[in-house]
Amino acid sequence: MRLATFLLLALPCATPAPAETVVATRTIRAQEIVAPDAVRLDPAQIPGAHAALGQVVGQEARVTLYPGRPVMRGAVGAPALIERNQIVELIFARGGLRIATEGRALDRAGAGERIRVMNLSSRTTLFGTVTAQGTVIMTNE
Repeated sequence: MRLATFLLLALPCATPAPAETVVATRTIRAQEIVAPDAVRLDPAQIPGAHAALGQVVGQEARVTLYPGRPVMRGAVGAPALIERNQIVELIFARGGLRIATEGRALDRAGAGERIRVMNLSSRTTLFGTVTAQGTVIMTNE
């Protein structure tokens, strides 16, 4: 009898906490900054979707987001600082050596993202990381 009473009392506590998913409330076009009124939380858990408004608001839509659909990871990212075909400053720094030159961006990218850039002097395609100032720091990859 004691075991049955324990199980009845334990069952209500065993239910998982409700999860939420960020859902678009209106059509958000690609390259548009997500506004607070453009998204809401739905009481559902969808694998691969954002679960907090703070992860989405202020970010840039990478693809068109439709009303009522969840905002998936990878569908939003940092706002672009560099546009495709924009002339950017390339910086290579190693030890005491610092080389700066110009390049042409081959992609759109935001701060912290990797980008392909063509060195205008050598016409070589390189990879670099976009800084918050809009310059590209070259990497060895």
